[in-house]
Amino acid sequence: MASNPADVMPVAELLKDSPKNWGKWGDDDEVGALNYLDAEQVLRGARHIRQGKVFTLQIPVNHPDGDPVWPGRKEAQKFNVMDRGHFACNKGPEFPGHLEYSDDVVLMYLQGSTQYDALGHVWYGDQIWNGYDAATTAGSMSKASVFPIAERGVAGRGVLIDMARYRGKDVLDKGETFTHEDLVAAAEAQGTPIEKRDILVIRTGWIGSFYWKDRDEFYKDFLEPGLTYSPELVEWFNEMEIPNFVTDTIANEVTFDPGTGVALPLHCALMRNLGVTLTEIAELDPLAADCAEDGQYSFLYTAAPLKVVGGSGAPVNPVVIK
Repeated sequence: MASNPADVMPVAELLKDSPKNWGKWGDDDEVGALNYLDAEQVLRGARHIRQGKVFTLQIPVNHPDGDPVWPGRKEAQKFNVMDRGHFACNKGPEFPGHLEYSDDVVLMYLQGSTQYDALGHVWYGDQIWNGYDAATTAGSMSKASVFPIAERGVAGRGVLIDMARYRGKDVLDKGETFTHEDLVAAAEAQGTPIEKRDILVIRTGWIGSFYWKDRDEFYKDFLEPGLTYSPELVEWFNEMEIPNFVTDTIANEVTFDPGTGVALPLHCALMRNLGVTLTEIAELDPLAADCAEDGQYSFLYTAAPLKVVGGSGAPVNPVVIK
């Protein structure tokens, strides 16, 4: 990463020849590559239910040891607003039959847990996904928010690619990168080659390490491991018609491109330009351990983020069924 952001090339220059899927599904489209997940793809995913095992991929919210969030965001805060204490002090409401109850609220970033990005979440050049004006994000996103994704839902064949285990590690190193070719090699080594329109679930071990690493160590010189940009990687995602990829990192890709220093170029190349949906901060260690034990790395992947109108993202608890 360059020491001065002004010395880094603009992402528009880096991606000037990058392909776009704008208009591919119509001028009004707001879900992008999720259009690839038609009924046939849902049924293809369902055929990979073989054992009846169920895994949920959301990290805990308001964990006693804290929640991993992007630097600068605050962790979720939960407050009781009604509990036994209110009734013990005669401060609770009275109901016929004298029932009592608890109630609480959570204050959190919509992207402060396992979550889906809206396609309009990141942009450059004053345009978001599908060519909508970036001004449509002002106040609340009126185009390409998370709401259309939430209404549609996500279901298809998912494939776990365990990059950490493939490289013989519990967790990839800070800033460690891999390419689409590495994904292909790891999947083939697991005996489950990546197929067209697969939902890619990529484990690095990073989020799992948050719960056993020292907090300062986790955030120091913040640089997550992950996929790294190349024109060939973008073209591979496009040709493979990948609708969605899921990672156990906070931002789905290596934080700064090691060659150029550009921050999060794949958010722009894949999400803004191709309409690929990004899912971040997934808990993948239990699923990965089970896949390593039984050798089944494919499954039905399903998810539906919260229906937040105008949201730039929303929490989600994906469900995987093997």
